[in-house]
Amino acid sequence: MKRILSTFCVLSLILTVLPAAAETPLYLDASQPVEVRVNDLLGRMTLSEKANVLDKSQPVERLGIFADGWNQCLNGVVWDSPTTQFPVPIAMAATWDTLLIREAASVISDEARAIYNGWRSDADFKGEKKGLFYRSPVINISRNPYWGRIAECFGEDNFLTGRIGVAYVKGLQGDDPDHLKVAATLKHFAVNNVETGRMSLNAMVSERMLYEYWLPHFRDCVVDGGAMSVMASYNAVNSVPSTINRLLLTDILKNTWGFKGFVVSDYDGIKQMVEGHEKGEMEYPEAVAKALNAGCDFSDKEFSSFIPQAVEQGLLRETRLDDALRRVLRVRFLLGEFDDPSASPYASLSPDIIRSAEHRAVSLRTAQEAVVLLTNRDGILPLGDAVKTVAVIGPHADRMIQNRYSGKIQDAVTPLQGIRNKAGKSVKVLHAVGCDLPMIDAEKTYAKQLGAAEAGDPAAALAAAVAAAKQADVAVVFVGTSRAIEDEGHDRTSLGLPEAEQALVEAVCAANPKTIVVLMSGGPLTVPWVKEHAAAVLQGWLGAEQQGDAIASVLFGDCNPAGRLPYTMYASESQVPPVDEYDITKGFTYMYLKGEPLYAFGHGLSYTTFEYADLQTDSESLAGEGGMLEVTLNVTNTGTRDGDEVVQVYIHPPRMFMQRPERFLVAFARVSLKAGETRQVTCRIKGEQLAYWSVGEQGYVVQPGTYELQAGASSADIRLKKSIEVTEY
Repeated sequence: MKRILSTFCVLSLILTVLPAAAETPLYLDASQPVEVRVNDLLGRMTLSEKANVLDKSQPVERLGIFADGWNQCLNGVVWDSPTTQFPVPIAMAATWDTLLIREAASVISDEARAIYNGWRSDADFKGEKKGLFYRSPVINISRNPYWGRIAECFGEDNFLTGRIGVAYVKGLQGDDPDHLKVAATLKHFAVNNVETGRMSLNAMVSERMLYEYWLPHFRDCVVDGGAMSVMASYNAVNSVPSTINRLLLTDILKNTWGFKGFVVSDYDGIKQMVEGHEKGEMEYPEAVAKALNAGCDFSDKEFSSFIPQAVEQGLLRETRLDDALRRVLRVRFLLGEFDDPSASPYASLSPDIIRSAEHRAVSLRTAQEAVVLLTNRDGILPLGDAVKTVAVIGPHADRMIQNRYSGKIQDAVTPLQGIRNKAGKSVKVLHAVGCDLPMIDAEKTYAKQLGAAEAGDPAAALAAAVAAAKQADVAVVFVGTSRAIEDEGHDRTSLGLPEAEQALVEAVCAANPKTIVVLMSGGPLTVPWVKEHAAAVLQGWLGAEQQGDAIASVLFGDCNPAGRLPYTMYASESQVPPVDEYDITKGFTYMYLKGEPLYAFGHGLSYTTFEYADLQTDSESLAGEGGMLEVTLNVTNTGTRDGDEVVQVYIHPPRMFMQRPERFLVAFARVSLKAGETRQVTCRIKGEQLAYWSVGEQGYVVQPGTYELQAGASSADIRLKKSIEVTEY
């Protein structure tokens, strides 16, 4: 009864503040088409109220419009109470499992909507009120391996990023064609992957690279994913700040791709433009007008403060202002903001579902699927019954390092706890910190809450780690990064391990040749010594509430690893071009890497083996525009364990007058196979996936000729090849 009464109170409040009318206003009539409701509400607004609606923090109480604000859900909802936390986005990409990522994102949006439903329907709701605009996912690509925010993205390849991104957007926004569960925001548009000086950075990129590398994944998430919001980045692209970049925000996004949602500036984007990029060049009314005229629809206090002046001074036409409002209001109507909450198809989602057993199971499965087995010398993994003592060592062993935008974790399982949970009473577990980890204050505070031990005297800590390793059958060393090393606002200065961690790994390997190294990081680590000397190496990632259980399940063989790298791990920092070089043909990513990688894009091992056979296509040729090629191949699990294989399909293009990649990803599939089982894998390739951007023709062009279709287990492990003829448009 309390819920019903409070709902009536909300609607009554809206109706009482409206001008007297004989009938319910059209915008409150849920039976009316969305566009009719949008236009009706728009027609009731004053200029100042219009300005307020385009400011995320301003309500319009007279019309029942509350301030929605912004929320985060990169790998779990950020709230003042614990929510289900998944591994960081780069780890999600390492699953190469679009169905799982859509399920994970759906869990996250269920919890987001449950929080919203809670306060909308219960006047006594306890907890922070959250709206339904969510600033996720980050789909910038990690061209720059030093980038401080790689943990937040989906890797270096725009096709993989696009497919994972589409799955994430669809999971967040829901399956109902007439209602949104939450509104997803793609960020940061565009050419954004440097933190140093990001507020005034100018990314100079060629037209070809812009259209061919930096934009396709955004297009996928807009056109295929249906994302309702796109965030303009802080940086400029070719000397035009993204917030006032009409080419990006209107010509490409809205006119070419048909984007129906709204564009939002990054936090303080207008302020940073005025005081950073354009310092001393313009006043705020002009800056606000420039942003809106370029295609930015939504922002901060600068919009509510200066839109009226911009209109009055003739800098901004009210027709453009109304277009921005329609875009924002359309999304708010689709979210059900002006309707009785009980009418939503998502009304049954209550706060009781937050951190349910079902949700935590999806989080654990995602963390397990993300673990990448990089090296497994002499089959040391999985650990067998002969192992009676395990030394768990390293500054990451008993800590939980989270992304900046992670939510609160309840009952966090560190790697040490996960190994203890799995080992039970049959295996003795020794523990030594070994060395300190550079951490920001928030990480230090959380480590204390978890009860994590500090290293203390460096020499004593190292000696204790060596002693533990000597006593054990196997040593497992957890090393990596933290937010003090890679984070928003600062890039990494080195791709290697911190000096103390490198010394720890070397000392433990010398003390026990059966040493397993687990890398806990967001971005790629250049660790050639570790690859050469450790008995096994895994990429364990960061952020999941049950990360320790996930890693332990792989170490002990309950889970057969099948994660694959979503980026290149470079063999040397000398392979990496300067970070202000935005042309990836100069040596960035697996597509143009000079020399051999430490670990290749798409690499990952299993406890079983797989064979590929019978690569076939439904046609010997493929038309460029509108063409479709069906590709099939057989994959057999030739080992004795059940496991997943990630089948990757690449294209090797013919020689051209311009440099093109040695190969580029066009399809992939994660396949589960019982021991001895054979399955046929089918994928489809569109002709336009083979295109390059032609500056002369101002469009995408597919070069006719002989292309090589390549299928394999990584970008460096091609098992099957087949030539296909590509014809003219």
